[in-house]
Amino acid sequence: MNLTEKAAYLKGLADGLELDGTTKEGKLIAALIDMVDALAAKVEELDCDVEELNDYCEELDEDLHDVEEVLLDDYDDECDGDCDECEFADDCELCEDTYEVECPACGEKVCFDESVDPTELACPACGEKLLEGEE
Repeated sequence: MNLTEKAAYLKGLADGLELDGTTKEGKLIAALIDMVDALAAKVEELDCDVEELNDYCEELDEDLHDVEEVLLDDYDDECDGDCDECEFADDCELCEDTYEVECPACGEKVCFDESVDPTELACPACGEKLLEGEE
């Protein structure tokens, strides 16, 4: 039995007692039963809202999972910046128009494209500047 049914049952019990609605006690019991009925209706409304929100959250979770799969798969399939060893070098957009420089300090190979100023480029492994700027 849900709350709305229980509130209706209480109202039926009160009606069966034939309480006098003009006495203090009768007014109090009638007001309490009305309040229980209103509370039951509100709880039922909130339960419906919670169920709807749970369904929406599950949909969002599924959609986010799909997005993560696409992004992580794309990320895994991209060039890691090591153009000599890139398994996608033949058709990798990241390997097109890129330049490779070897760090003079540690020997790490670093790839960059024309949007990067090579004089500002630092080695990701050791932090040393890769090329000296013209003075």
